[in-house]
Amino acid sequence: MQRLGFLCLVLLMVCGFAGTSLAADDTVRIGVFLPLTGQNAFGGQLELEGVQMAHKEKGEILGKKVELFVVDNKSDKVEAANAVKRLIEKEKVHAIIGSYGSSLAMAGGEMAEKAGIPQMGTSCTNPLVTQGKKYVFRVCFIDPFQGAGAATYAFRHLDMKKAALLIDVASDYSVGLANFFKKSFTKLGGEVVAVLNYQSGDQDFTAQLQQIMSKQPDVLFIPSYFAEGAIIMKQAKELGATFKIMGGDAMDNPEITAIGGSAVEGFMHTTFPYDPSMPEMNPVAKAFTEEWKKANPKKDPNVNAALGYDSYMIIMDAITRAGSAEPQAITDALAATKDFVGATGTTTINKTHDAEKPVGLVVIKDGKKTYVDSITPEI
Repeated sequence: MQRLGFLCLVLLMVCGFAGTSLAADDTVRIGVFLPLTGQNAFGGQLELEGVQMAHKEKGEILGKKVELFVVDNKSDKVEAANAVKRLIEKEKVHAIIGSYGSSLAMAGGEMAEKAGIPQMGTSCTNPLVTQGKKYVFRVCFIDPFQGAGAATYAFRHLDMKKAALLIDVASDYSVGLANFFKKSFTKLGGEVVAVLNYQSGDQDFTAQLQQIMSKQPDVLFIPSYFAEGAIIMKQAKELGATFKIMGGDAMDNPEITAIGGSAVEGFMHTTFPYDPSMPEMNPVAKAFTEEWKKANPKKDPNVNAALGYDSYMIIMDAITRAGSAEPQAITDALAATKDFVGATGTTTINKTHDAEKPVGLVVIKDGKKTYVDSITPEI
């Protein structure tokens, strides 16, 4: 009887564990790590809204419920690594979305790579994010492409021959994008007449701007985040600067007009090929825009939300094509992604796990962002 009782206990334990395993198998667990507080919070929050919108639209896959697990990386590299570690070890996620901010994506990517969990970057454009990685991907183009796009447009379309750079030396994004702009601009035949630096969090840029003005550039390229970029433009106008100012995708934020006021009028920046002001949209972009406006009637969608949306949908597409939510199966399917039509246009994941798509350009006109053009850079 004792032996029979022991066997019954073992069988009950096995059945119990089997039930737990079955419950886990009935759920696809997607982790999200984004900056929801700190310097990059506005962009991270927009991307999260895009992810949540996609999840609401497609909350089941292969007959299984999809669960989201969201962790704030607090705009900090250490916190980003810890966030991904938590998603993997505690939440047992099958795939990860994030992050806004290249340095944050790199820190989290190291954890994902070690664990063999696929990570889909949202707006992390530094080439180092995916370099040498088997499990890290991104839905955005990379900075060499974006920097070349800005340089090509400035030189070819705006006839700007002399450029200056104002760089945040504490930001991997800013340093990298500035270098790629400089390389492309000089290769096209342009001259870089000044390169000045600042640190994240600085509020006074008058000394740098005065030095730049003395060099009389045609264009100032500021690979800044939106808050500091808007302050730079405001102070440039106060000093009487007449050069054109251009920036990168991190300036794609409606708050720049609130911070910079009339000083941001005419400012142009590169972006991913989505904006509600686009004259032509694919059906996915149209549906995304309409759905966003229904849910957020007082707030226009922006490209960060669209990137969050596409990141989730590309993972769902990979799971569908793989017929499995196992991390390795998702990874293999992500690597084979080709001509995926999303809110930010048609995306193909190339051999370095980066997205191939055109570079968009927008301008602030009459206080509103207006989509100008899409360009294939001269590299």
